[in-house]
Amino acid sequence: MTVGQRLKRLGIDTYLLLILATVALAAVLPVSGQAADGVKWLSQIAVGLLFFLYGARLDTSSVIAGLVNWRLQLLVFLCTFVVFPLIALGETGLFSSWFDPNLVLGLLFVGVLPSTVQSSIAFVALARGNVAAAVCAASLSNLIGVVLTPVLCALLLHTNGGGINGGAVISIAVQILLPFVLGQLLRPWIGAWVKKHRMVSLIVDRGSILLIVYSAFSSGMIAGIWGQVDITTLALLVGCIAAMLAMVMVGSVAVGRAMGLSSADRTVLLYCGSTKSLASGVPMASILFAGQAISFIILPLMLFHQLQLIVCAILAQRQAALAGEADLLTAATVTT
Repeated sequence: MTVGQRLKRLGIDTYLLLILATVALAAVLPVSGQAADGVKWLSQIAVGLLFFLYGARLDTSSVIAGLVNWRLQLLVFLCTFVVFPLIALGETGLFSSWFDPNLVLGLLFVGVLPSTVQSSIAFVALARGNVAAAVCAASLSNLIGVVLTPVLCALLLHTNGGGINGGAVISIAVQILLPFVLGQLLRPWIGAWVKKHRMVSLIVDRGSILLIVYSAFSSGMIAGIWGQVDITTLALLVGCIAAMLAMVMVGSVAVGRAMGLSSADRTVLLYCGSTKSLASGVPMASILFAGQAISFIILPLMLFHQLQLIVCAILAQRQAALAGEADLLTAATVTT
C-alpha cells in the first residue's frame, strides 16, 4: 500500500493537503491591499459559479422521491439543525471565557451548518447504507441551510451578545441561492453536460474554497491574530470539536435504533446527521462575517472537517468489512 493510499484510508486526501499548503502559503506570502481585493472578488465569482453548477447537476426528482422516507429525513434534519446548535451553544457557554470571541463564533457557526454532500454520500455507500436516501438527505440539508444557517446564526449570536452583517441574508441569497436557482432552471439544457464533465465542477468546488482560505488566512497573518492562539487554547478547541462530533454520532446511533430504523437507514442518519459542510460553510462565513477575523472564525470548521473525515472513514471501512464478512457467511451457509 502506497503512502497516498494509507493517508486516504485515514480521510487525508489530496484536497486536505492542498488546504494545508494554502494555509502555509498565506503564512509565507499573505496577500494584501489591491491584490487582496482581487482575490476576494475572484472567490465571490467562483462561489457563485460553484452553486450554479450544483443547481445544474442536482436531480430534483431524486430529492422528491427521497422525501417518502420522511422519518429518516426528519431525524437527519433534527441532528443537523437542532441537536448540533444546542451542543454548540452549550459548549460555548461553558468555555467562552477560554476562547477568543471569534473562536466562539466559529464553534457556533459549525453547529448551524448543513451536512456535507459528497463526503456523507460516499461514506454511506462505502458502509452499505441507503445511498438514495443519503442523496436526498444531503441535498435537502444544503438547500435548507442556505436559508436556515443565516437565521440560526443570527439567533445564536444575538443570545451570545454577538452579531452579523445586517445584509448577510440578502447577500447569501444573491451569491448562493440565486445562482443555484438559475442552475436548476437551466438544468434541462446543461445538466447532462455538467454531469458528464465532473472535473469542471470539481475544479470550481475545490478552487473556490482554496481562494477563500487563502484570503482569510492572509488577513489573519497581516492582522497578527495567530499569536493569540496558544497550544492550550488549540487543544481545548479540538476537545470541544471532538466532543461535539462524538455526542451527535452516539446520539444518532441510539435514536436510530430506538426508532426502529433499518441498518441501511441508520447508516444514513449517522453520516448525514453528524457531518458539516466545508464547501458551504467557508463561502457563507465570508459573507456572514464580512469585515471580521474570518481566519479565526473558520478555524473550528476546518478542524471539525478534518476530524469528521478521519472518524467517518474509519467507521465506514469497519462497517464495510463487517458487511463483507456477513456476505461471506451468508454465502457459505447457502452453499452448505
